[in-house]
Amino acid sequence: MQIAGVDIYVNHPVLHLGATDWVPLSLALDTTPAASCDTHVAVRVRPQRGLIKVRLFTPPDYPQAEGPDPEFATVFDGPLLLPDGRIAVGDVEQLTRFVYRVGDRGQFNVRVAVNTPGPDASAIDIVVTNPSN
Repeated sequence: MQIAGVDIYVNHPVLHLGATDWVPLSLALDTTPAASCDTHVAVRVRPQRGLIKVRLFTPPDYPQAEGPDPEFATVFDGPLLLPDGRIAVGDVEQLTRFVYRVGDRGQFNVRVAVNTPGPDASAIDIVVTNPSN
């Protein structure tokens, strides 16, 4: 079920998502579509040519609920530590930032999918699951 959405303009080809604290300097994207550490994911996106559409989902409470786009390619699927129970999405310059509470603090299962993996990605679906539910 979609719980939030935001359009973000980015100057650099990277969008960060994860914990609300600072992104570690050790998180390097290199040439891959995405890279991660225990608290953040960096996703390669299309910069300076329009808005990046980001949608946030939780598992649906009922089967008819709108879900993430099934044709998007998964670039990250794993655990992320969210110390305050909030997930942040923003550009690397931290000029644009969206924060949403997804639960209590702790570790969450997160799946990140994009419409086109790599430098032409312009839409991202994020599914956050609280493993304690």
